[in-house]
Amino acid sequence: MAKASSPAPAAPPSFEAALTELEGMVTSMEGGQLTLEASLAAYKRGAELLKYCRSVLDDAQQQIRILEGDTLRDFPGADDAE
Repeated sequence: MAKASSPAPAAPPSFEAALTELEGMVTSMEGGQLTLEASLAAYKRGAELLKYCRSVLDDAQQQIRILEGDTLRDFPGADDAE
């Protein structure tokens, strides 16, 4: 018998909120205290959060390309040795 599917979790309110949730999930999973079912659910949610974060970062990179005229430049001092 198939389980009733639960509604998909809402998208996080921000990139930072997604990272915080993802970090908490990783900590829980690394602790080894989750059941197999909870681990699978956390993994699925983590994949969704990762996809969301990548999308936000891709959008930000595209905006930077537009602002920079499609010429990405290194930040001053980025290659300086310490």
